[in-house]
Parts: sequence; structure tokens; C-alpha cells
Amino acid sequence: MASVNPFNLSDSEEEAERRPNETVDTERSPSDGAPGPPPGNPFSPPADAEPPTLLLSSNRTSPSGEGISVSAAATSAMAGSADIRVSVDVIAAQLLRDQYVLTALEFHTELLEAGRELPRLRDYFSNPGNFERQSGTPPAKDQVLGPGGPLNRAGSISTLDSLDFARYSDDGNRESDERVAVLEFELRKAKETIQALRANLTQAAESEVPSQERKNFKSSPEIQEPVRPLEKRALNFLVNEYLLKNEYKLSSITFSDENDDQDFELWDDVGLNIPKPPDLLQLYRNCGTPLPSPRDTADVAVGVDLGDLPGNCISQDLPKKPDLSQQQQTEVVQELEYQISLLNNEKQSLAEQIKKLQSEIQTLKRTVSSSPPATLDLGSQNTSNPSCSSTIPPSTDPLSGNTSQTHPQSHSKLKSRPPVQFDQPNRKLSPAFQQALLSFCRMCSDSRLGAEVSRIADSEESVMLMLGRCLPHIVPNVLLAKREELIPLILCTACLHPEPKERDQLLHILFNLIKRPDDEQRQMILTGCVAFARHVGPTRVEAELLPQCWEQINHKYPERRLLVAESCGALAPYLPKEIRSSLVLSMLQQMLAEDKADMVREAVVKSLGIIMGYIDDPDKYSQGFELMLLSLGDPSERVVSAVHQVFIPAFAAWTTELGTLHTALIPSLLARIEKLLLQGEHGLDEHKLHVFLSALQSLIPPLFAVVLQNAPFTSRAKLHGDIPAIEVTRFPRPASPLQDVATIIGSREMLSALLLLYDHQLEHEGTTGWDSLLWVVNQLLPQLIEIVGRINVTSSTCVHEFSRFFWRFCRTFGKIFTNTKVKPQFQEILRLSEENVDASAGNGILTKATVPIYATGVLTCYNQEEDRKLLVGFLEDVMTTLSLSHAPLDSLKASFVELGANPVYHELLLTVLWYGVVHTSALVRCTAARMFELLVKGVNETLVAQRVVPALITLSSDPEISVRISTIPAFGTIMETVTQKELLERVKMQLASFLEDPQYQDQHSLHMEIIRTFGRVGPNAEPRFRDEFVLPHLHKLALANNSQATESKRIDIATQLFEAYSALSCCFISEEVMVNHFLPGLRCLRADMEQLSPEHEVILSSMIKECEIKVENRGIADAQGSMSIASSLVGEDAKTKFLSKMGQLTTSGAMLANVFQRKK
Repeated sequence: MASVNPFNLSDSEEEAERRPNETVDTERSPSDGAPGPPPGNPFSPPADAEPPTLLLSSNRTSPSGEGISVSAAATSAMAGSADIRVSVDVIAAQLLRDQYVLTALEFHTELLEAGRELPRLRDYFSNPGNFERQSGTPPAKDQVLGPGGPLNRAGSISTLDSLDFARYSDDGNRESDERVAVLEFELRKAKETIQALRANLTQAAESEVPSQERKNFKSSPEIQEPVRPLEKRALNFLVNEYLLKNEYKLSSITFSDENDDQDFELWDDVGLNIPKPPDLLQLYRNCGTPLPSPRDTADVAVGVDLGDLPGNCISQDLPKKPDLSQQQQTEVVQELEYQISLLNNEKQSLAEQIKKLQSEIQTLKRTVSSSPPATLDLGSQNTSNPSCSSTIPPSTDPLSGNTSQTHPQSHSKLKSRPPVQFDQPNRKLSPAFQQALLSFCRMCSDSRLGAEVSRIADSEESVMLMLGRCLPHIVPNVLLAKREELIPLILCTACLHPEPKERDQLLHILFNLIKRPDDEQRQMILTGCVAFARHVGPTRVEAELLPQCWEQINHKYPERRLLVAESCGALAPYLPKEIRSSLVLSMLQQMLAEDKADMVREAVVKSLGIIMGYIDDPDKYSQGFELMLLSLGDPSERVVSAVHQVFIPAFAAWTTELGTLHTALIPSLLARIEKLLLQGEHGLDEHKLHVFLSALQSLIPPLFAVVLQNAPFTSRAKLHGDIPAIEVTRFPRPASPLQDVATIIGSREMLSALLLLYDHQLEHEGTTGWDSLLWVVNQLLPQLIEIVGRINVTSSTCVHEFSRFFWRFCRTFGKIFTNTKVKPQFQEILRLSEENVDASAGNGILTKATVPIYATGVLTCYNQEEDRKLLVGFLEDVMTTLSLSHAPLDSLKASFVELGANPVYHELLLTVLWYGVVHTSALVRCTAARMFELLVKGVNETLVAQRVVPALITLSSDPEISVRISTIPAFGTIMETVTQKELLERVKMQLASFLEDPQYQDQHSLHMEIIRTFGRVGPNAEPRFRDEFVLPHLHKLALANNSQATESKRIDIATQLFEAYSALSCCFISEEVMVNHFLPGLRCLRADMEQLSPEHEVILSSMIKECEIKVENRGIADAQGSMSIASSLVGEDAKTKFLSKMGQLTTSGAMLANVFQRKK
């Protein structure tokens, strides 16, 4: 460590601040190692001299070859000026130089008493090294003793830290015992200082970090270098100083107690001859500028280098100093001229280098055009020997688009470098499918940074070129957390570094470069990993990249685990096939089962799909099947979506090559569906059914591709000639590119050629010898139709799932296949011929889910006129058959519900119902009337007014009373859903005729249907309709039921009335209606229930009591001056206002809770 130089002739910072116009500069001679004044000038120019000086110092060699000191020149120019004041710092320096130590001590004491402490004297007397005794021979005569050298201790001199002004006087007389005590004290202090310094040196040596590790710490800011003891003591001192300056005295005391091994009053306690740095505030303000290392600094004067000044600095400062000496001005001009000459020389050399590089580029371009690099050749040897390892062709590489952008400087190296060999799986995927599969790696190479990442340097020279390209982008961005700019540098170094340990460290930095990498940053890292893998080969990928993934498989941040999951998929093409199908597969399986983040599992599924595209071990089929089922059962929708988009298509492509798609995979899923139906006779697990059926649906495109690729005409397909384009609506919209049949086949042109031959073969030549299609027709379709007949027709979810499946199935296999292979099998089972209408045994299938699935999944595939006529005819036949057979209408209702969800079929369904309206059979007309109820909710009001209401009014005047009764639910649904007043009035009049016409007074079934309808639609109907029509007529029906003689009819009506009143009790009812209709109706009903059902009578009594209390409380509120609840609660917000008003009453909480009780 450099010692403090007391002879530095620069003023202290404090004195410079007190006298801002006073500046002093010292010049260190190039040949003189010790700082000091120039030779021949014992005194520096006075700091408080009046003429200002421009501080310029230069250690450059001037054009004449001689070193010129501007400050020395200025000194000599002013040496003769009069009235020179010598500063106190110069006096102190001279005293110390001439070894007048005692005088200097006295001078220092007087300055202290005057409050003007001089840093030079303070530093000198507080440094014990300036007063160490030397034993042995005295120094030679020619040995120059510096101020820090040996010094014979005088009797009256003590160091400042041992000086006690109260104990000693200034006369210098000491008693011998006092002298001995002082010397013993100083000796003890010196020994303690030596021991502390030795301990510090020992700790510093033990904790010294090797230079290479320091580089690693700098290259990876997240890896924190441990603090050294010396640094800790310095930081402690600065922190304590900050606390004291800012009045945090208690915190300072506590801090001192916690660091009792350090003296916070003395800076030298930190270490030997360590200069004190600025305080914490200055360090914070200057944190952007690098500070010099403490071990390399000494207390010397600092001048401003002219080259470091801004361009406008001199131009601004020079006019302010008009009295500069001619010597100084000459120096400035010479310095500027010298810099101009240097810049001109540099400009000329750069121009020559540019010309040279341009000529080399032209030469290399000619070389490249004559013979392309060997690494860009398309390896064709894999076609003759598929099992051997070969170079991956660019079409299978997501980054192949950048191979032509490789910088030409490395082409000569690339030619001599053998191509990297990768294990190619024994697979026959089409290039288009493989390219689409790899597109899910989510790499980015179309940007500047992506292009840099994807290009790996090949030699030391190209590393320099890479640095030259990347550093201009790194320097301004690294401080703004643009860490991804470092990726090209890390990758190049990791590729070319000879030491495995260093390569591992660099790759560790790469994976830990960003704490929580976002989507774009992960793409950059993945792109770099793939470029690294293509450059180094499978062995190093396994040895160096995979361990980094394994380390972070359980990282606490999901973004880092996501990076691992995506890396496994992106690196799959570049790994040894044994590792690909074992270690990587196991890693992904573990993450799929254990990771809690949806986005991580989604990436795992996509990477598993990519693995399935490269795996060629048939023994892994069962593991792949289990992974498919596991991922399909994931609770996250995004994970399941990834399964259908990536995993299932890739797995199906592998099973296609194995020949197990239609022999193992699809039969396994069908077996699981059948088992599920057997277990779910009392309650089907619809979620599992959806999982299996959706997997089957995703396998339809690869199954059709298998049919095309194994057809008798496949070898005759030719791409040349006039091939018509495929219709846009020929296939259902695929969920992902991997489910596109054209991608699976290889191209749209090939698919178009195969489709032409496919349609011709089906229409004219038949299916003889077409094993794959025969399997679909003879095994798959019958099994599916059998499964359809076993599902519950009342489950709208199951009906919808199978309907969508058959729709996609028929659209994929085409219209000819649907008309000739699918429809005949359904028609044979359904047997809709007229002679079987009355045969109840033959119509059991009509009540199953086969009817709605055939109608909505098969007959709606194509929307031509003949297709619509076939659908209308089928629905009319089913409606007629079920009606005449007195069979349940569930299958017909399911068909109407499924078709009614699509407005396209509303007109068609109304056509079918009108057929029923005008049918000769009353049974068919009843069925049509009941079907209107299902259709009203989805049809727009225009169709309701023009088509539905006229048909219902026609049926309401039907000669058969059963037909008229069947229209009541549809009329009620119209009252619930329609808003047109004219329409509502027509319906209201029709319902009133049912209730008030004398011919219906004894129609028990009509009354039952009306009460049931009122209870269903009353809570949702318009309040005016409910108050003026529903409740008064319910009151009349309840009153009439009291005089009913037939007990069975009386209890039926009472039961329906109880359900209706229970539903309506939840509605807001005005006080007038409550008193006049609701409460009287409840009392009439209670009278019936007292005789027929006592348990219902208890509930009715409770309801009546609550309603009476409610009416009474309203009266009390009105008496207190509140506005009438009945008159204020009008309009759509009646319920809200009622509840807010009830909140003001004392008993409203209990009453409101009891209002919603129906049964006990």
C-alpha cells in the first residue's frame, strides 16, 4: 500500500472550498517517482495568489518530444511578482521537509486551537508509521530519508494520539517515570496496531478472490462477491459518520456497540495508510463514475487533463481569464494542435483499413458465388440409409432462414470444418408437418438481435467481429436491464472456450441472466440455446446444456421453470436419441405432474409434443399414451388446448408410422368410453366423457390422412398438371396447423390431387382392397353408433359433444363418404318406414340419443337444398312416429334444443312444426304445440310474431281439448321472454279465454297446466302481468278448489298451487295485491291443506304470518311519515328499493330471511 505523502503541495478540499478562486497545481516529473515541487523551486506558487491560473497538466509527449509542464511554466512566470503570500500549507510542508517536527507539532496545535485544522499535519501526526524507531546501522549518507522514513524520537515529542495537553506542559521537561509510562503506552499502542494490521492482512489474504472469479462476478451481476474485512470496516466507518452528521445519534451508538472491535473516531483504525474516501453522500452522487481502487492511490495533487475537458469547456472558460500569460496560451494551442494531428493520423489509418476490408469482402463474395460452403449442403444420405446419423436439413430447422446470412469472414473456416452430426430419428414425417411442429419452439430470428443470437462465431477472429457488432448495443442498454444483449457474447465464449468449467459457468450465467425473463427474453435465450446446440453437437448439448435445465426444474420463479420446459422442446432435435427418449422425457413428465403453474404445464405439453415428433423407440408408446391422458385431465383450459394443438397431432403422427393409430390408439379411447358408460348408468361422468371424445375428435385429421396415404390410388397421385384448389369449406377449421390435413400430408397440392382420386374411387370404384377405409366403415362407425345409442338423451352436454364429433367426422371424410357410408348405417338402425309406426318394439331406438346426434351431427354437415329437405323430412317423421307411438319426446326435444341454438335452423324448425300444426292426428298436433315452448326462447321476436303466435292461436282453437291444453306452456314462455306489448296482449287474451270461458270450468288438466305455467313464468314475467293477471286468477283457482268434490283433483290442484305460491312469494308484491289476492289465496290454500296435507299447512301458516307482519310493518312506516312503499316501488328497480327500505326497519332482517323459505 502506498503511504500518505505529507509533502503533497496541493491544498485540502476544505481549504479549496473556502477559497474557490485559489488553485494550486503540482507536477510530477516523469523521471521522479516521488511527488513534490519542481527542482530549484522550494516553494510552490502560493495558493492565495491573486492572478488566477489555468490548471493543465499533461503526461503526453509534445510534438517536439519534450515534456512541458504548464503549471511549472506558470510558476516561473509569476515567480517575480510582488506581494506574494505564503500559505499555511506550504509552511507546514517546509517544516516537515526540514524535519522540524516539533515546530510542526506546535504549529498544528495552534491551528487546532484557531479552528483551522490542516489536513497535511493531521494526516502526518495521526500516522504511527512516521515515528517508528529503526534499529541497526544508521542510514547511509546518500540515503534520502523521506518523511515516512526512520526518525530519531526526541524527548519532547509524542504522537498526537498519545499527547495529553492537560497533563504535559509545553516546556519539554519530563520526569523519567512519566517518560517511561508514555513510551510504554506508545509501545503497547504500536504493538496493538501491528497485530490489527497483521490480522487484517491475514483476513484479506484468506478472503482474496482469484482474478478469474472476480471476472465471473463482474460478468454476472446477480452473483454477489463477498465483502472483505477491509471493505467492511471502511463501510462501517462511513455509515457511522453519516449517522452522526445527520443527527442519528442513537442509531450511531447502537451501531458502534454492534461493532465494538472498531474505533469509529479514528479513520486509521480501518487499515494501514488507507486514504479516506468521500462520505456516503458523495459516493451516492458519484455512483455512476468509477472510483479509483484504494490500494492504488496516494495523496497527490491532481490536475485536469486537457484531453478530458469537453469541447466547449475551454471555449467557455478562456474568455473569463483574459490575463493568462502568453506561455500558458501557447501551451494550450500546442496541445490542441497535437490532438488534431493524432486524430488526423487515426482517420487515415481507419480509411486504409476500410479499403482493405472492402477488397476482402469482394474477394470472399466471388469465392462464395463459385463454391458454396460445405455446411450449407442439404444432406441427402439419409434417404438411402434412414437409420444413420446425418446433417439436419435446413427445412427441419426453425433457424434455417438465417444460414445464408452467416458472415463471409468465416466461410473459409467453415469449409474446412466438418459438419456437425445429429441423431436423426427413423421417422417419415412430412417436412411441412415437421416445420409446423418445430414452429411451437417459439424462437425469434427475424430481428437484429435474433439474427446475432442465431449466428455462432467459428474462430477467434469472428469472435472479435461479433464483439464489434454487439458491444455498441450492449453499452447503452446493460444499465437499463437489457440483459438479453449479452446473450451473443455469452454464447460465443461458451462455444469457443477451451475450459469445461468456464463453459459451464458461462451457460449458468446464461440461464440466470434475467431473474424473471419475459416472453421475448425467453425466446432470445431459446434461440441462443438452439444456435449453441447446432454449433457444438449432441455430445456437448447433453453434457453442458441439459444440466442447466435440470438445475432449474424446481426454481421458485415460474418464468425460470417455463424456460426449462421450453428448452427441452427446442433442444429435442439436437440431443442424442437415447437422452431424448429417457432423461428429457422424464424431466417433462415430472414437471407435468408436479408443477403448479398453468403456463409451465402448457409449455411442458408443447415440448412433449415436439419430443413425440422425434422419438423412435416403440417401447415408449404406452408412456406417451399415459402422458396424453394425464395432460387431457389437467384442470387448466390452456393446458388442455395445448394438448389438442400440439401433443395429440404429434403423438398421432408417431402412431401412424408405427401402424397403431387405428389398431391401438383409437380403439383404446373407444374402450375407455364404453367402460365409462357401463360405470355411469346411475350417473355419467360427463367430464371424462368430454376428455376422451375430444381426444377422438383431434384424431380425425390424422385418421383421414392414413386413409388417403394407404389408398389404392396413392401411387397415382401426381403434382404436375392442372390441379384444382381445395375449397375453403372442404375441411373443418383446424385447431392448430398440426391438425391441418394438408400439413400432415405434406402440401395442399398433394392433398388436392389425393382428394380428386379419393372422391372418384368412392363414387365409381368402391372400397375393395382399401383396408384403412374398410376399418373405418366396418368397425369404427358401428362401434360409435352403438355408443351413441347408450348415452343419456336428456344430457344436453353429451348430445352436443357427440354431435360435434360426427359433424367434424363427416366434414373431414367428405360428402360422398357421408352419403354412401354414414347415413345408410344410421337409417338402417332408426327404421323410419311407415309400416313400423305402430310397432312399439321397433321404435325403441327413436327415444335414444341416436336421433338428435344423427339429425344435428350428420344431416347438418352440408347445407344444400337437398340436405335441408332430408333434415326436415327426418324430423317430421320422428315427430310423427313418436307421437303416434305414444313414446317419450326426449329425443325430439334434444334435437330441437341443439338445432335451436343456431339461428340458421330457426326457419327450418318452424317449417317442421307447421307440418305438425296442420297434421291430421291430434297426437302430432299436441307434440308440435309442446315443441313451440322449446323454440320460443331462441327465436327473435319478429319470427315469434309472424310464425309462432299464429300457429299457437290456430292450435288453441283446435277441436281437441288436449291440443288446446298443450299450447299453454308455449303461451307462458312468450309472456316470460317477449317485450312487444301488442304480442303480450294477444297472448294474455288467449290465456284469459282459457280461464274465463265456461266450457273450461271443469277441465282439470287445463287448470293444472295453467297453474304449473304460472308458477314457472310468474317470477320472471312483467310485474304488471303478474299483479293484474297471474295472482288474481290463482286466487280464483284456489277459491274454486275449496269446493272441489273429487279429492284426487282437489289435492292435485292444491299441490300445484302450493308450488306456484312458493315461487311467487320471492317476488315483490304491492300492498294492495298482497291484501286483496295473495293473502286470500294463501288462506284458501291453507284450508285445503288442513284436510289433505298437514305438513304443507304448517308451511302455509308461516307464510301467511310473515305476509301479515310485512303488511303491518308497511303501515307503521307510513304512519311515521315515510312515503308509501307500494307507491314508491314502481318500475324495474322495485326489488332494490324494497330491500333498501326494509333495511331501515327493525324486524326486516328476520322477515326477509323467512320470505325465501319454501318447504321444511
